[in-house]
Amino acid sequence: MIMKRLLTLSAIVLGLVLQAGNVSASAFRVTPIRVSLERSGASALLTLSNESQETLRFQISAVHWEQDSAGKMKLEPTQDILFFPALLSLEAGAERKVRVSARTPAGAVEKTYRIFFEELPPLTTTESREGATQVRILTKMGVPIFLAPQKVVEKATIERARVEQGTLRFSVKNEGTVRFGVQGVKVRGVGENDAILFEHELDGWYVLAGTERTYELPIAADVCGKLRSIGITAQTDSAAESAASAQARAEVSAAGCR
Repeated sequence: MIMKRLLTLSAIVLGLVLQAGNVSASAFRVTPIRVSLERSGASALLTLSNESQETLRFQISAVHWEQDSAGKMKLEPTQDILFFPALLSLEAGAERKVRVSARTPAGAVEKTYRIFFEELPPLTTTESREGATQVRILTKMGVPIFLAPQKVVEKATIERARVEQGTLRFSVKNEGTVRFGVQGVKVRGVGENDAILFEHELDGWYVLAGTERTYELPIAADVCGKLRSIGITAQTDSAAESAASAQARAEVSAAGCR
C-alpha cells in the first residue's frame, strides 16, 4: 500500500493552459523512487528518463521535508542536499544520471528531504495535425531522501485511543529515530458477548521519526451505543518487532457516544 501510494502521490500535476485545443501529457520517470544515505558525504545516483517523443526541459530542487499530525507535508528550502545539474534538457528516449549527496552531519533522528524534478514549459508551442494549439500538462515528481541517524531505533505505538462525542480518536506515534510506513490501520468494534459490530481499515502513510499521525473515525450513533470496546492495530513496513505493528484498545462508554 505504501509503495502504491508513493507512486500515486509523488507525481504532482501542474496545469499549463496555452489555449483551447487538444491535451497532451509528457512522460518521464525517475528511479529509484527513494534514496537512503548512510552518512554525511555519501551519495546516490538517480536516473531521469524521458519516455516521451520530444525533448523535455527540467528544473531540479531539494527541500527539507516534515509532516504534521494530519500527514500533510511541510516543505522548506534547504542547502543540506547537493545535486547536479539544477537545469537540464533531455532528448526523447534519453536518460540522465543525477548524483545527490548530503553535506549535513547525521543527527539524533533521521533527517528527511525531497528532491523534485519539475518539467518546464517547452520553448515553442505544439500544434496538432488539425492545427489547434495543444494544452500542455506539466508534471513535478518528488523523491524522498533519508539521511540515517547516529543510532537506529525503531518503535511504533498507538497513543490516546478514546471515544469522544461519537468519534474514535487515536494517534500512531513513532518513538524511534527512523521513519516507518503505515501499511494500514484496522479498527474493530466489539459489543456484548464479543460480537463484532463493525470493522474498518484506514489508510497509512509515512510517520517520520519523533512524530505522530492522528486519526478520527466517526461512529454511527446506533452502533456506538452498543459498543463495549474498539480494538486498533497498525501494521507498518518495519522489519523490527518493536515497530512492525502496534495495538491499543479504547473502552466505550455511554458518555463517549454523546
